[in-house]
Parts: sequence; C-alpha cells; structure tokens
Amino acid sequence: MTQFHTITLEQWRTLITVVDTGGYAQAAEVLHKSQSSVTYAVKKIEALLDVKPFEIRGRKAVLTPIGQLLYRRAKLLLDDSVALERSAKRLSAGWEAEIRLAAEILFPTWLLLDCLHQFGTESPQTRIELIESVLGGTTEALLTGQADIAISERIPTGYSGSPLVRLRAVAVAHPDHPLHKLGREITVQDLRAHRQLVVRESGSTRNSNVLSVDASQRWTVSNSATSIGAVSRGYGFAWFPEEKIPNELKEGILKPLPLRGGGERFAQLYLILADPDSAGPGTLRLSEILREAVSRKCPRS
Repeated sequence: MTQFHTITLEQWRTLITVVDTGGYAQAAEVLHKSQSSVTYAVKKIEALLDVKPFEIRGRKAVLTPIGQLLYRRAKLLLDDSVALERSAKRLSAGWEAEIRLAAEILFPTWLLLDCLHQFGTESPQTRIELIESVLGGTTEALLTGQADIAISERIPTGYSGSPLVRLRAVAVAHPDHPLHKLGREITVQDLRAHRQLVVRESGSTRNSNVLSVDASQRWTVSNSATSIGAVSRGYGFAWFPEEKIPNELKEGILKPLPLRGGGERFAQLYLILADPDSAGPGTLRLSEILREAVSRKCPRS
C-alpha cells in the first residue's frame, strides 16, 4: 500500500519563520529549536514537494519564485488554522454559531452596522442573521422564535425589555419641495395635499407605518432606504428619526418641514432578549455592544 506523507503545520511555520527572521539560525532561536531541526523541516518540504524554496546568493538564502508562492500560501494556511482554533475555543465556551437579530427600521442603520462590525471583530466565526422589521414584524419575529434579540417599539406580552433609545422623528422633504416654498408654518391640511412616503409594517399583518397622516397621495414601500431615497429626490415628504438621516440633514438633501406646533414625534425603542435565562455569551455581548454604542452616540437616549 502506498503511504502518503503530508506537510505539517509546524513545518510550514518553520519555513515562514526562516523567511521572516532571515535565516536558519535566527529561526531556530525564535522557535526555540536546534538549527538542525529547522534545516530538516525545510528539507522535508523540499523533498515532499520536489521544489526548491530557497536559493543561495552569497551567504544569504533567498526565496525562489516557487518559494514566494509557498510562503504566501503557508501564511494563509496558518492564519486560517489560528482562526479555527479561536473559533473552536469560543464554541467550546458556549459562543453561539449564529445569532438572529430583529431590528426595527427606525433604529439608525449606520449605528447598527457599527455594532455588528465590532461584534464581528470579537467573534468573526459567529454568523449574524439580521431581520429588518417594522412594528408588528419585530414582535412576530420574537413570538415565532425567529429572533434571539430584538430592537422593538413594543414589548410583547410575556417578554421583558429594557429601554434602549428614544428617537426624535421629524417631517422632512427636499429643500425644493413645494411644501418648503409656502413660506409659512405648515399645517396638517397642507401635508394632506402632498405625497407621503410610508414604510409598510413587516410581518403577516403588513399595515402602514404609524408615522403617517391621511394624505391623499401615498407611496407605501417595504424598506426605509427606498423611502429616504424617494424623499431625497423630491418625490414626497416623510417622517424619519433624526439619527436615521444624519448625512442627508447635514448635506442639505433633506430639510425639516416647519410644522405648526413643531410636529415632533418620538419613538421609544427597547432591547429585548427572546430568552434571557438561556442567552449565550455571544447574544449577551452583542446586547452589551448595542447599549454601549447608543449611550456614546445617541446622547438624548
């Protein structure tokens, strides 16, 4: 029977160290091995692959083109092995392989993505399933077991949640929209004469977003990005939390409408764990990241 020999991770690590330190003696010192064992490991690679990773120039060993390829691939292999070991340790410690988050679309997208990125750097092997939901859709995700964490305006019966952030929503339109040309305070009657953009409630009920008036013209869309895009192009007006559209407000693409009486609306969002008693360390850590981010970047909360 033919016996196959494979190159071990330790042999690849030895090759990389020889390259990084500039020689066999230096690699032996870093690896706490004898120089002969370091030389043997490299010779073993040469014999098994029938290649020459080094050539001697003067007194220095220099990578050949094949050696450069082996070095790059070996680095990737070792990086993957280290990541795999870390992932295995996290999983053995109870870190979840997947976390499902249902987030009300009123919650600022930029802030949510920053939180997910931070969590990803701490637990890169944990998959995240994000459900971008509206009102009843968030509740439904909890009740049907589709979410481990929820950011919601409502706390369903039988669940407990903690206040996360209080968002101030304002009515906005493009600066060139006819409502901004009236030159006076705007009434509800004025709004009803123009197109409003609203986001449909997700989930099985699929009603319209509550941030609406009885406008004669209405476009109902399925996500906030479409609504923001339409209003930014002057196709109507809508209510958005200020934290949802910071760049559009700063750049002047969207401008608050001067509503009579201020026209402010507030939305309180809660952070809800589907099962606090059995929540894994990943779920708890992501919840902590969300709370910390809100406290830093949404001071009114």
